[in-house]
Amino acid sequence: MKARLPRCRHGIHSLRGKLTLANVALLAIGIVAATAVSVMGMRYYLLDQIDSELLKTRDSLGGSQITLREIDSLSMLGFVRDRLMPAQQESSDERSTETVFAVVDRRGEPISILGFDPTEAQQSLAEAAGEPRALAADSEPHDVTLDGSTYRATAARLGDGSYALLAAPTDVLHQGVAKAVRLDLAIGTLLLALLACLTMFSVRRRMRPLEDMVETSSAIAEGDLTRRVPSSREATLEVEQLRVALNSMLHQVESAYRTREQSAAQLRSFVADASHELRTPLSAIRGYLQLYDKGMLSDPDDRKRAWARVLAETDRMGRLVDELLTLARLDQQPELRFRNVDLSRLVRDAAEDLRVQQPGRPVEVAAEGSLLVRADESGLRQVLGNLVANVRTHTPAEVPVRLGVEREDGVVRLCVADEGPGLHADDATRVFDRFFRVGGGAGSGLGLAIVQGVVRAHGGEVTVRTAPGEGLAVTVTLPARVSEGQ
Repeated sequence: MKARLPRCRHGIHSLRGKLTLANVALLAIGIVAATAVSVMGMRYYLLDQIDSELLKTRDSLGGSQITLREIDSLSMLGFVRDRLMPAQQESSDERSTETVFAVVDRRGEPISILGFDPTEAQQSLAEAAGEPRALAADSEPHDVTLDGSTYRATAARLGDGSYALLAAPTDVLHQGVAKAVRLDLAIGTLLLALLACLTMFSVRRRMRPLEDMVETSSAIAEGDLTRRVPSSREATLEVEQLRVALNSMLHQVESAYRTREQSAAQLRSFVADASHELRTPLSAIRGYLQLYDKGMLSDPDDRKRAWARVLAETDRMGRLVDELLTLARLDQQPELRFRNVDLSRLVRDAAEDLRVQQPGRPVEVAAEGSLLVRADESGLRQVLGNLVANVRTHTPAEVPVRLGVEREDGVVRLCVADEGPGLHADDATRVFDRFFRVGGGAGSGLGLAIVQGVVRAHGGEVTVRTAPGEGLAVTVTLPARVSEGQ
Protein backbone atom coordinates (compact mmCIF):
# COMPACT_ATOMS: atom_id res chain seq x y z
CA MET A 1 0.00 0.00 0.00
CA LYS A 2 1.41 3.37 -1.01
CA ALA A 3 2.11 5.84 1.77
CA ARG A 4 0.20 9.08 1.51
CA LEU A 5 1.51 12.30 2.99
CA PRO A 6 -0.88 14.46 5.06
CA ARG A 7 -2.30 17.47 3.29
CA CYS A 8 -1.57 21.00 4.47
CA ARG A 9 -3.73 22.14 7.37
CA HIS A 10 -4.88 25.75 7.44
CA GLY A 11 -5.74 25.94 11.15
CA ILE A 12 -4.19 28.02 13.89
CA HIS A 13 -1.38 25.47 14.31
CA SER A 14 -0.34 25.70 10.67
CA LEU A 15 2.58 27.83 9.56
CA ARG A 16 0.15 30.19 7.87
CA GLY A 17 -1.80 30.68 11.10
CA LYS A 18 1.33 31.10 13.21
CA LEU A 19 2.76 33.73 10.86
CA THR A 20 -0.54 35.62 10.89
CA LEU A 21 -0.74 35.50 14.69
CA ALA A 22 2.87 36.61 15.00
CA ASN A 23 2.34 39.62 12.71
CA VAL A 24 -0.91 40.60 14.45
CA ALA A 25 0.71 40.22 17.89
CA LEU A 26 3.69 42.36 16.89
CA LEU A 27 1.44 45.07 15.48
CA ALA A 28 -0.76 44.95 18.58
CA ILE A 29 2.27 45.42 20.80
CA GLY A 30 3.41 48.29 18.59
CA ILE A 31 -0.03 49.96 18.69
CA VAL A 32 -0.28 49.61 22.47
CA ALA A 33 3.22 50.98 22.94
CA ALA A 34 2.64 53.87 20.53
CA THR A 35 -0.72 54.67 22.15
CA ALA A 36 0.78 54.62 25.64
CA VAL A 37 3.65 56.87 24.63
CA SER A 38 1.40 59.32 22.77
CA VAL A 39 -1.16 59.46 25.60
CA MET A 40 1.51 59.99 28.21
CA GLY A 41 3.12 62.68 26.09
CA MET A 42 -0.19 64.44 25.45
CA ARG A 43 -1.16 64.31 29.14
CA TYR A 44 2.22 65.61 30.20
CA TYR A 45 2.01 68.45 27.67
CA LEU A 46 -1.52 69.52 28.67
CA LEU A 47 -0.75 69.29 32.38
CA ASP A 48 2.36 71.32 31.79
CA GLN A 49 0.24 74.00 30.09
CA ILE A 50 -2.19 74.10 33.03
CA ASP A 51 0.65 74.18 35.55
CA SER A 52 2.36 76.96 33.64
CA GLU A 53 -0.80 79.12 33.75
CA LEU A 54 -1.29 78.46 37.44
CA LEU A 55 2.33 79.21 38.30
CA LYS A 56 2.26 82.37 36.19
CA THR A 57 -0.85 83.61 38.03
CA ARG A 58 0.63 82.63 41.39
CA ASP A 59 3.87 84.48 40.66
CA SER A 60 1.89 87.54 39.62
CA LEU A 61 -0.14 87.57 42.82
CA GLY A 62 2.79 86.81 45.07
CA GLY A 63 5.10 89.28 43.39
CA SER A 64 2.62 92.16 43.50
CA GLN A 65 2.17 91.85 47.31
CA ILE A 66 -1.51 92.57 46.87
CA THR A 67 -3.71 92.37 50.00
CA LEU A 68 -7.23 91.22 50.55
CA ARG A 69 -8.39 94.86 51.09
CA GLU A 70 -6.96 95.82 47.78
CA ILE A 71 -8.74 92.90 46.21
CA ASP A 72 -11.96 94.24 47.78
CA SER A 73 -11.40 97.70 46.38
CA LEU A 74 -13.43 98.89 43.46
CA SER A 75 -10.42 98.98 41.20
CA MET A 76 -10.15 95.25 41.53
CA LEU A 77 -13.85 94.46 41.39
CA GLY A 78 -14.03 93.89 37.68
CA PHE A 79 -10.96 91.62 37.72
CA VAL A 80 -12.21 89.61 40.64
CA ARG A 81 -15.72 89.14 39.28
CA ASP A 82 -14.71 88.49 35.71
CA ARG A 83 -11.50 86.56 36.19
CA LEU A 84 -11.29 85.10 39.66
CA MET A 85 -14.70 84.81 41.33
CA PRO A 86 -17.03 82.14 40.07
CA ALA A 87 -20.67 83.03 39.59
CA GLN A 88 -22.89 82.19 42.52
CA GLN A 89 -25.46 80.45 40.36
CA GLU A 90 -23.11 78.33 38.27
CA SER A 91 -23.87 74.63 38.20
CA SER A 92 -21.37 72.00 39.24
CA ASP A 93 -20.84 70.95 35.62
CA GLU A 94 -20.06 74.52 34.65
CA ARG A 95 -17.79 74.97 37.66
CA SER A 96 -15.81 71.91 36.67
CA THR A 97 -14.60 73.79 33.59
CA GLU A 98 -13.72 77.06 35.40
CA THR A 99 -10.71 78.03 37.49
CA VAL A 100 -11.57 78.18 41.22
CA PHE A 101 -10.17 81.13 43.28
CA ALA A 102 -10.32 81.30 47.06
CA VAL A 103 -8.62 83.34 49.81
CA VAL A 104 -7.80 81.66 53.13
CA ASP A 105 -6.17 82.84 56.31
CA ARG A 106 -3.04 81.36 57.81
CA ARG A 107 -5.04 78.48 59.29
CA GLY A 108 -6.56 77.61 55.92
CA GLU A 109 -10.06 78.94 56.69
CA PRO A 110 -11.80 80.55 53.67
CA ILE A 111 -12.36 84.34 53.82
CA SER A 112 -15.23 86.33 52.31
CA ILE A 113 -14.46 88.42 49.25
CA LEU A 114 -16.42 91.63 48.48
CA GLY A 115 -18.91 90.60 51.11
CA PHE A 116 -19.74 87.33 49.42
CA ASP A 117 -19.58 84.22 51.55
CA PRO A 118 -17.25 81.47 50.28
CA THR A 119 -18.95 79.20 47.80
CA GLU A 120 -19.05 75.44 48.10
CA ALA A 121 -16.28 75.16 45.51
CA GLN A 122 -14.12 77.62 47.50
CA GLN A 123 -14.76 75.77 50.74
CA SER A 124 -13.97 72.45 49.05
CA LEU A 125 -10.79 73.95 47.65
CA ALA A 126 -9.75 75.21 51.10
CA GLU A 127 -10.38 71.77 52.61
CA ALA A 128 -8.59 69.92 49.80
CA ALA A 129 -5.61 72.28 49.78
CA GLY A 130 -4.80 71.66 53.43
CA GLU A 131 -1.89 73.71 54.79
CA PRO A 132 -1.68 76.78 52.50
CA ARG A 133 1.89 77.60 53.52
CA ALA A 134 3.20 74.22 52.25
CA LEU A 135 1.19 74.53 49.04
CA ALA A 136 2.59 78.01 48.39
CA ALA A 137 6.12 76.87 49.11
CA ASP A 138 5.91 73.93 46.69
CA SER A 139 7.28 74.64 43.21
CA GLU A 140 4.71 72.40 41.48
CA PRO A 141 0.88 72.41 41.67
CA HIS A 142 -0.86 69.54 43.45
CA ASP A 143 -3.72 67.30 42.36
CA VAL A 144 -6.93 67.90 44.35
CA THR A 145 -10.50 66.64 44.02
CA LEU A 146 -13.46 69.01 44.23
CA ASP A 147 -16.96 67.55 44.14
CA GLY A 148 -15.68 64.50 42.31
CA SER A 149 -13.71 66.53 39.76
CA THR A 150 -9.94 66.69 39.57
CA TYR A 151 -8.01 69.95 39.70
CA ARG A 152 -4.47 71.21 39.79
CA ALA A 153 -4.05 73.58 42.73
CA THR A 154 -1.42 75.99 43.97
CA ALA A 155 -1.28 78.91 46.47
CA ALA A 156 0.21 82.42 46.59
CA ARG A 157 0.94 84.41 49.80
CA LEU A 158 -0.65 87.82 49.74
CA GLY A 159 0.80 90.96 51.27
CA ASP A 160 -1.34 90.84 54.42
CA GLY A 161 -0.33 87.25 55.27
CA SER A 162 -3.39 85.58 53.81
CA TYR A 163 -3.18 83.07 50.96
CA ALA A 164 -4.84 82.98 47.58
CA LEU A 165 -5.71 79.47 46.37
CA LEU A 166 -5.85 78.78 42.63
CA ALA A 167 -7.25 75.54 41.11
CA ALA A 168 -7.58 74.72 37.41
CA PRO A 169 -9.80 71.77 36.32
CA THR A 170 -8.26 68.76 34.61
CA ASP A 171 -11.40 66.76 33.86
CA VAL A 172 -11.48 68.06 30.32
CA LEU A 173 -7.89 66.95 29.92
CA HIS A 174 -8.66 63.44 31.15
CA GLN A 175 -11.74 63.24 28.98
CA GLY A 176 -9.70 64.27 25.96
CA VAL A 177 -7.05 61.69 26.79
CA ALA A 178 -9.73 59.01 27.18
CA LYS A 179 -11.23 59.94 23.82
CA ALA A 180 -7.78 59.79 22.23
CA VAL A 181 -7.21 56.35 23.75
CA ARG A 182 -10.54 55.07 22.46
CA LEU A 183 -9.85 56.51 19.05
CA ASP A 184 -6.38 54.94 18.96
CA LEU A 185 -7.77 51.58 20.07
CA ALA A 186 -10.50 51.71 17.44
CA ILE A 187 -8.05 52.59 14.69
CA GLY A 188 -5.61 49.98 16.02
CA THR A 189 -8.31 47.31 15.95
CA LEU A 190 -9.12 48.15 12.34
CA LEU A 191 -5.43 48.05 11.49
CA LEU A 192 -5.08 44.66 13.19
CA ALA A 193 -8.03 43.27 11.25
CA LEU A 194 -6.65 44.69 8.00
CA LEU A 195 -3.18 43.31 8.75
CA ALA A 196 -4.62 39.87 9.56
CA CYS A 197 -6.45 39.80 6.21
CA LEU A 198 -3.42 41.04 4.27
CA THR A 199 -1.12 38.61 6.08
CA MET A 200 -3.42 35.67 5.37
CA PHE A 201 -3.58 36.61 1.70
CA SER A 202 0.16 37.26 1.40
CA VAL A 203 1.17 34.13 3.33
CA ARG A 204 -1.25 32.03 1.28
CA ARG A 205 0.32 33.32 -1.90
CA ARG A 206 3.86 32.88 -0.58
CA MET A 207 3.10 29.43 0.83
CA ARG A 208 1.72 28.14 -2.47
CA PRO A 209 5.14 26.78 -3.57
CA LEU A 210 5.40 24.85 -0.30
CA GLU A 211 1.94 23.40 -0.86
CA ASP A 212 3.06 22.40 -4.36
CA MET A 213 6.01 20.62 -2.76
CA VAL A 214 3.65 18.71 -0.46
CA GLU A 215 1.43 17.74 -3.39
CA THR A 216 4.46 16.65 -5.42
CA SER A 217 5.82 14.60 -2.52
CA SER A 218 2.41 12.96 -2.07
CA ALA A 219 2.25 12.10 -5.77
CA ILE A 220 5.77 10.61 -5.64
CA ALA A 221 4.84 8.63 -2.53
CA GLU A 222 1.91 7.23 -4.51
CA GLY A 223 4.27 6.08 -7.27
CA ASP A 224 4.48 8.96 -9.76
CA LEU A 225 8.26 9.46 -9.87
CA THR A 226 8.06 11.86 -12.80
CA ARG A 227 6.39 14.64 -10.80
CA ARG A 228 8.40 17.80 -10.10
CA VAL A 229 7.71 20.96 -8.13
CA PRO A 230 6.59 23.66 -10.59
CA SER A 231 8.23 27.07 -10.52
CA SER A 232 6.39 30.06 -9.11
CA ARG A 233 6.63 33.65 -10.34
CA GLU A 234 6.21 35.02 -6.80
CA ALA A 235 8.45 32.62 -4.89
CA THR A 236 11.03 34.03 -2.51
CA LEU A 237 14.72 33.28 -2.92
CA GLU A 238 14.77 30.72 -0.11
CA VAL A 239 11.65 28.91 -1.40
CA GLU A 240 13.07 28.88 -4.94
CA GLN A 241 16.34 27.42 -3.64
CA LEU A 242 14.35 24.77 -1.77
CA ARG A 243 12.37 23.99 -4.94
CA VAL A 244 15.53 23.57 -7.02
CA ALA A 245 17.15 21.40 -4.34
CA LEU A 246 14.01 19.26 -3.98
CA ASN A 247 13.71 18.79 -7.75
CA SER A 248 17.38 17.80 -7.90
CA MET A 249 16.83 15.30 -5.11
CA LEU A 250 13.73 13.92 -6.83
CA HIS A 251 15.70 13.56 -10.06
CA GLN A 252 18.37 11.62 -8.20
CA VAL A 253 15.74 9.46 -6.51
CA GLU A 254 14.06 8.71 -9.83
CA SER A 255 17.41 7.94 -11.46
CA ALA A 256 18.37 5.66 -8.57
CA TYR A 257 15.01 3.91 -8.73
CA ARG A 258 15.23 3.47 -12.50
CA THR A 259 18.79 2.23 -12.16
CA ARG A 260 17.75 -0.24 -9.47
CA GLU A 261 14.87 -1.49 -11.57
CA GLN A 262 17.12 -1.79 -14.60
CA SER A 263 19.78 -3.55 -12.54
CA ALA A 264 17.20 -5.95 -11.15
CA ALA A 265 15.90 -6.65 -14.65
CA GLN A 266 19.45 -7.14 -15.93
CA LEU A 267 20.19 -9.45 -13.02
CA ARG A 268 17.11 -11.55 -13.74
CA SER A 269 18.00 -11.66 -17.42
CA PHE A 270 21.61 -12.46 -16.59
CA VAL A 271 20.64 -15.32 -14.28
CA ALA A 272 18.21 -16.67 -16.85
CA ASP A 273 20.75 -16.44 -19.68
CA ALA A 274 23.52 -17.95 -17.54
CA SER A 275 21.24 -20.78 -16.52
CA HIS A 276 20.32 -21.38 -20.14
CA GLU A 277 23.95 -21.37 -21.29
CA LEU A 278 25.04 -23.71 -18.50
CA ARG A 279 22.11 -26.06 -18.99
CA THR A 280 23.18 -27.03 -22.51
CA PRO A 281 26.66 -28.42 -21.64
CA LEU A 282 25.33 -29.93 -18.41
CA SER A 283 22.57 -31.70 -20.31
CA ALA A 284 25.09 -33.06 -22.84
CA ILE A 285 27.43 -34.27 -20.10
CA ARG A 286 24.56 -35.84 -18.17
CA GLY A 287 23.31 -37.60 -21.31
CA TYR A 288 26.69 -39.19 -22.14
CA LEU A 289 27.20 -40.24 -18.53
CA GLN A 290 23.78 -41.90 -18.48
CA LEU A 291 24.62 -43.76 -21.71
CA TYR A 292 27.88 -44.93 -20.17
CA ASP A 293 26.19 -45.90 -16.91
CA LYS A 294 23.59 -48.02 -18.72
CA GLY A 295 26.29 -49.81 -20.75
CA MET A 296 25.11 -48.45 -24.05
CA LEU A 297 28.67 -47.38 -25.04
CA SER A 298 30.13 -50.84 -25.50
CA ASP A 299 32.03 -49.92 -28.66
CA PRO A 300 35.47 -48.35 -27.90
CA ASP A 301 34.95 -45.79 -30.68
CA ASP A 302 31.64 -44.74 -29.19
CA ARG A 303 33.21 -44.39 -25.74
CA LYS A 304 36.07 -42.35 -27.18
CA ARG A 305 33.69 -40.10 -29.07
CA ALA A 306 31.47 -39.65 -25.97
CA TRP A 307 34.51 -38.87 -23.83
CA ALA A 308 35.65 -36.24 -26.32
CA ARG A 309 32.22 -34.66 -26.28
CA VAL A 310 32.15 -34.60 -22.47
CA LEU A 311 35.57 -32.91 -22.40
CA ALA A 312 34.46 -30.37 -25.02
CA GLU A 313 31.31 -29.47 -23.10
CA THR A 314 33.29 -29.32 -19.88
CA ASP A 315 35.75 -26.88 -21.47
CA ARG A 316 32.85 -24.84 -22.83
CA MET A 317 31.25 -24.70 -19.40
CA GLY A 318 34.59 -23.80 -17.79
CA ARG A 319 35.12 -20.91 -20.21
CA LEU A 320 31.60 -19.66 -19.55
CA VAL A 321 32.14 -19.75 -15.79
CA ASP A 322 35.47 -17.92 -16.17
CA GLU A 323 33.81 -15.22 -18.25
CA LEU A 324 31.02 -14.86 -15.71
CA LEU A 325 33.58 -14.50 -12.91
CA THR A 326 35.43 -11.88 -14.95
CA LEU A 327 32.24 -9.86 -15.43
CA ALA A 328 31.42 -10.17 -11.73
CA ARG A 329 34.86 -8.82 -10.80
CA LEU A 330 34.49 -5.95 -13.26
CA ASP A 331 31.11 -5.06 -11.78
CA GLN A 332 32.82 -4.74 -8.40
CA GLN A 333 35.32 -2.25 -9.87
CA PRO A 334 38.51 -4.15 -8.98
CA GLU A 335 41.84 -2.42 -8.44
CA LEU A 336 43.90 -2.89 -11.58
CA ARG A 337 47.69 -3.06 -11.58
CA PHE A 338 48.60 -0.10 -13.75
CA ARG A 339 52.01 0.24 -15.30
CA ASN A 340 53.49 1.35 -18.60
CA VAL A 341 52.46 -1.14 -21.29
CA ASP A 342 53.63 -1.20 -24.92
CA LEU A 343 50.28 -1.40 -26.67
CA SER A 344 51.92 -1.82 -30.11
CA ARG A 345 53.62 -4.99 -28.91
CA LEU A 346 50.30 -6.37 -27.60
CA VAL A 347 48.68 -5.67 -30.98
CA ARG A 348 51.47 -7.47 -32.85
CA ASP A 349 51.23 -10.45 -30.47
CA ALA A 350 47.46 -10.69 -31.02
CA ALA A 351 47.97 -10.58 -34.80
CA GLU A 352 50.55 -13.39 -34.61
CA ASP A 353 48.17 -15.51 -32.54
CA LEU A 354 45.43 -14.99 -35.12
CA ARG A 355 47.78 -15.96 -37.97
CA VAL A 356 48.70 -19.16 -36.13
CA GLN A 357 45.07 -20.05 -35.45
CA GLN A 358 43.85 -19.17 -38.96
CA PRO A 359 46.79 -19.21 -41.38
CA GLY A 360 44.59 -18.47 -44.37
CA ARG A 361 43.13 -15.21 -43.02
CA PRO A 362 44.72 -11.96 -44.30
CA VAL A 363 45.87 -9.93 -41.29
CA GLU A 364 47.04 -6.31 -41.59
CA VAL A 365 48.83 -4.69 -38.63
CA ALA A 366 49.39 -0.93 -38.18
CA ALA A 367 51.41 -0.91 -34.95
CA GLU A 368 55.00 -0.03 -35.68
CA GLY A 369 57.48 1.01 -33.04
CA SER A 370 56.48 1.43 -29.41
CA LEU A 371 53.37 3.12 -27.98
CA LEU A 372 53.32 3.24 -24.19
CA VAL A 373 50.13 3.60 -22.20
CA ARG A 374 49.50 3.30 -18.47
CA ALA A 375 47.20 0.33 -18.08
CA ASP A 376 46.76 -3.19 -16.74
CA GLU A 377 48.58 -5.49 -19.19
CA SER A 378 46.51 -8.59 -18.51
CA GLY A 379 43.31 -6.57 -18.99
CA LEU A 380 44.48 -5.20 -22.36
CA ARG A 381 45.55 -8.67 -23.49
CA GLN A 382 42.06 -9.91 -22.61
CA VAL A 383 40.50 -7.06 -24.60
CA LEU A 384 42.60 -7.86 -27.68
CA GLY A 385 42.01 -11.59 -27.26
CA ASN A 386 38.22 -11.14 -27.08
CA LEU A 387 38.16 -8.81 -30.10
CA VAL A 388 40.25 -11.22 -32.18
CA ALA A 389 38.17 -14.18 -30.98
CA ASN A 390 35.00 -12.30 -31.98
CA VAL A 391 36.40 -11.90 -35.52
CA ARG A 392 37.52 -15.51 -35.63
CA THR A 393 34.13 -16.81 -34.46
CA HIS A 394 31.71 -14.66 -36.46
CA THR A 395 33.48 -14.14 -39.80
CA PRO A 396 34.64 -16.57 -42.48
CA ALA A 397 38.31 -17.61 -42.30
CA GLU A 398 39.20 -15.82 -45.55
CA VAL A 399 37.86 -12.38 -44.46
CA PRO A 400 40.66 -9.81 -44.06
CA VAL A 401 41.28 -8.25 -40.61
CA ARG A 402 43.05 -5.02 -39.72
CA LEU A 403 44.57 -4.29 -36.28
CA GLY A 404 45.84 -0.78 -35.64
CA VAL A 405 46.84 1.55 -32.80
CA GLU A 406 47.56 5.30 -32.80
CA ARG A 407 47.98 8.24 -30.43
CA GLU A 408 45.94 11.37 -31.19
CA ASP A 409 44.66 14.39 -29.21
CA GLY A 410 45.79 13.04 -25.84
CA VAL A 411 44.18 9.61 -26.27
CA VAL A 412 45.19 6.23 -27.65
CA ARG A 413 42.90 4.48 -30.13
CA LEU A 414 42.99 0.73 -30.71
CA CYS A 415 40.94 -0.53 -33.66
CA VAL A 416 40.10 -4.08 -34.76
CA ALA A 417 38.18 -4.08 -38.05
CA ASP A 418 37.05 -6.88 -40.32
CA GLU A 419 35.36 -7.02 -43.73
CA GLY A 420 32.76 -9.56 -42.70
CA PRO A 421 28.97 -9.48 -43.13
CA GLY A 422 28.51 -6.65 -40.62
CA LEU A 423 25.48 -6.01 -38.42
CA HIS A 424 22.14 -4.29 -38.68
CA ALA A 425 21.59 -1.11 -36.65
CA ASP A 426 19.34 -2.87 -34.11
CA ASP A 427 21.94 -5.57 -33.50
CA ALA A 428 24.77 -3.03 -33.33
CA THR A 429 23.12 -1.29 -30.35
CA ARG A 430 23.12 -4.59 -28.41
CA VAL A 431 26.53 -5.98 -29.15
CA PHE A 432 27.74 -5.11 -25.64
CA ASP A 433 24.77 -6.75 -23.91
CA ARG A 434 25.58 -9.88 -21.99
CA PHE A 435 24.67 -13.17 -23.69
CA PHE A 436 23.67 -11.34 -26.88
CA ARG A 437 24.49 -13.33 -30.00
CA VAL A 438 23.46 -12.26 -33.48
CA GLY A 439 21.00 -14.82 -34.83
CA GLY A 440 21.82 -17.20 -31.98
CA GLY A 441 25.30 -17.84 -33.40
CA ALA A 442 28.33 -19.39 -31.78
CA GLY A 443 30.06 -18.09 -28.68
CA SER A 444 28.79 -17.24 -25.21
CA GLY A 445 27.78 -13.67 -25.97
CA LEU A 446 30.04 -12.32 -23.19
CA GLY A 447 33.18 -11.37 -25.10
CA LEU A 448 32.29 -7.77 -26.01
CA ALA A 449 30.63 -7.25 -22.63
CA ILE A 450 33.98 -8.11 -21.01
CA VAL A 451 35.76 -5.77 -23.43
CA GLN A 452 33.49 -2.92 -22.43
CA GLY A 453 33.91 -3.66 -18.70
CA VAL A 454 37.72 -3.73 -18.90
CA VAL A 455 37.91 -0.55 -20.98
CA ARG A 456 35.59 1.33 -18.60
CA ALA A 457 37.74 0.19 -15.68
CA HIS A 458 40.64 1.93 -17.47
CA GLY A 459 38.60 5.12 -17.87
CA GLY A 460 38.06 4.64 -21.62
CA GLU A 461 35.22 3.85 -23.97
CA VAL A 462 34.36 1.38 -26.74
CA THR A 463 32.49 2.19 -29.97
CA VAL A 464 31.44 0.15 -32.98
CA ARG A 465 31.02 1.08 -36.61
CA THR A 466 29.15 -1.37 -38.78
CA ALA A 467 26.57 -1.82 -41.50
CA PRO A 468 25.26 -4.85 -43.41
CA GLY A 469 27.91 -5.99 -45.88
CA GLU A 470 30.50 -3.45 -44.62
CA GLY A 471 32.08 -5.42 -41.81
CA LEU A 472 32.53 -4.50 -38.14
CA ALA A 473 35.07 -2.07 -36.65
CA VAL A 474 35.52 -1.94 -32.86
CA THR A 475 37.46 1.10 -31.56
CA VAL A 476 38.86 1.24 -28.03
CA THR A 477 39.79 4.73 -26.76
CA LEU A 478 42.08 4.96 -23.71
CA PRO A 479 43.64 7.93 -21.88
CA ALA A 480 47.26 8.41 -23.05
CA ARG A 481 48.75 8.30 -19.56
CA VAL A 482 52.37 7.29 -18.99
CA SER A 483 54.21 6.94 -15.67
CA GLU A 484 57.61 8.56 -15.31
CA GLY A 485 60.56 6.36 -14.37
CA GLN A 486 59.19 3.11 -15.81
